[in-house]
Amino acid sequence: MEQKKEEQYVKRTQKDYSQAFKLQVVGQVERGELSTHQAKKKYGIQARSTVMQWLRKYGSFDWENQTPSYMPKSPEQRIMELEAKVKLLEKQKSFLEQQAHVSDSKAIIFDMMIDLAEKEYQIDIRKNSPPGQSNDLPKNKTKL
Repeated sequence: MEQKKEEQYVKRTQKDYSQAFKLQVVGQVERGELSTHQAKKKYGIQARSTVMQWLRKYGSFDWENQTPSYMPKSPEQRIMELEAKVKLLEKQKSFLEQQAHVSDSKAIIFDMMIDLAEKEYQIDIRKNSPPGQSNDLPKNKTKL
């Protein structure tokens, strides 16, 4: 009589996991041989999050950019990304140009308002001396 060996679930602790074991599990998951759930069941790993942590730490997936780091992008993908970036930069440029135009218009309007106020009230609002040439500040005395 032949008995089938069923894979028994063996509960493990964190201390049981060697570096080589972690790398082996990560390799199998990345190659598509096992899912994270299957790896958890097969090797008696307590939580799926443990496998996910190993993938983040030892795997070749770029978690910040959400793309596998070992997979180079095709020229078409790169062109599409660059075109999207160009569109975004063009939108930002037009927005900034519009803001610059509004700022210039405001400056012109403020100058006109000051001119009107100077004429109406017959006072000098603008400073006549060049900037940094104020006569009100005491001159620096040399220390002995």
